Amino acid sequence: MAMSEQGPEEPTEPATTTKNNRSDAATTAAVVGVVAVGALIFEAALIPGMILGVGAMLVPKVLPRLGESLQPAFRSTVRGAYKAGTSARHAFAGAKEQVHHVAAEAKADSATTHP
Repeated sequence: MAMSEQGPEEPTEPATTTKNNRSDAATTAAVVGVVAVGALIFEAALIPGMILGVGAMLVPKVLPRLGESLQPAFRSTVRGAYKAGTSARHAFAGAKEQVHHVAAEAKADSATTHP
């Protein structure tokens, strides 16, 4: 570890960062609450816009964690959709083949009965 003129360098504590993040979140929540009460008093029609704004503000913070937690579900959904699509394609191909066989039989049958 490098020694500076004041003494050994102290590592930063993750707990301090966590406390700061909680403090920022609490401050933001308090400000949003006060603004919401003010909007209710003056104009209730502003509330949906405020909700969208808060959501837009939280997206960058929540999205990375949400993406990590939803990735397995997304992958399994894509796999399931692919399998369902493949099965449907095979089923439609079989149905198309059956229709062609029935049509060919009907054509051959009509040719033999109506010269």
